Amino acid sequence: MLILNKLLSTLALACSLVFLVGTVNAQSEQQVRSELQKKIGQNTKIKSVSQSPISGIYEVLVGNEIFYTDANSKYLIQGEIIEIATGKNITEQKQVDLNRIKWSELNSSNALKVVRGNGSRQLAVFSDPNCGYCKRLDKSLQQLDNVTVYTYLIPILSADSAQKSKQIWCSADPQKAYVDWMINGITPTGKGDCSTPLDKNMTFAKTYGITGTPTIFFTDGSRFPGAVQITDIEKKFSSLK
Repeated sequence: MLILNKLLSTLALACSLVFLVGTVNAQSEQQVRSELQKKIGQNTKIKSVSQSPISGIYEVLVGNEIFYTDANSKYLIQGEIIEIATGKNITEQKQVDLNRIKWSELNSSNALKVVRGNGSRQLAVFSDPNCGYCKRLDKSLQQLDNVTVYTYLIPILSADSAQKSKQIWCSADPQKAYVDWMINGITPTGKGDCSTPLDKNMTFAKTYGITGTPTIFFTDGSRFPGAVQITDIEKKFSSLK
């Protein structure tokens, strides 16, 4: 019984220490956040502050951007933390996780859709009809087989982008009108007077920090910005198997 009592006392002390360390860490993170917010001003909102893998260095999230600071909030560090033993880029992995979405949050009814082959592999592309890199990507995507591509139009470049997006969506065959314009240079002829999902797509883009086109999403929620090479897309598809 005496041994059992000692064991219980030891466990209770250990739990108390863990709770105390957690409380102290939380207080330190809050203090760093408060002090840093004062220094950078209220116009730049800090989303969170947490302890980084390096003692005395804190990870700071501003929007979806990652920075680091010291315990006194004297320095703001912009760069990457790499674990030497494994070569793991901790900052890059955190950035990937921050940019990840839930595939289920995408509403396919707001997208143009094309299926090639058995359509088993899926990806979503956010595109502007006046985006040169989007046109380059769309030409590359023609090489993919057994794929379903959902294209969400977000006219962010100009007023003409909005007009062309409406004309494409309101065409008799929106997907064909999109391909004709993006790949063959045939101007869409739709009147642009139908109901479109463009506002919903723009809201989604703003909510998830999609600020450039093209932006690709895969079914695991990860995103690839820019005109990604087909080899990189194929490699990503292989990793999802």
